[in-house]
Amino acid sequence: MEKKKILVLCTGNSCRSQIAEGYLRHFAKDKAEIYSAGVETHGVNPKAIATMLEDGIDISNHTSNNIDEYNNIVFDYVLTVCDNAKERCPFFPTKAKKFHHNFPDPAKATGTEEEVNEQFRNVRKLIKEYCEQFVSEQL
Repeated sequence: MEKKKILVLCTGNSCRSQIAEGYLRHFAKDKAEIYSAGVETHGVNPKAIATMLEDGIDISNHTSNNIDEYNNIVFDYVLTVCDNAKERCPFFPTKAKKFHHNFPDPAKATGTEEEVNEQFRNVRKLIKEYCEQFVSEQL
């Protein structure tokens, strides 16, 4: 059976899409090839890396990619994880099934170090549940 190709799309490909890519890889195992991209690239957020390590998933070797890098790949699924990406990518030439869920952006979190970390953990939990459900229902 051919692996499904999944693209996770966000604005900057630094936090939410990186976390989702990590969890999708974790839950899908060898059933899918997971890619993530942004309409811009901001680099992988160090707090996203740290937050995922707390849950035993290493995304430190992920790269921040621009959607244009994947024009030649035929995706089965495209998941947008923020409203901005959905608005800024109204046309993505693909027959892929599209899914959208707007997660809060932890990179915009303010407050003490602990409060910011807590917001990252909350978003991580939301994305983890979403990815686990997605894999069990779609793959």
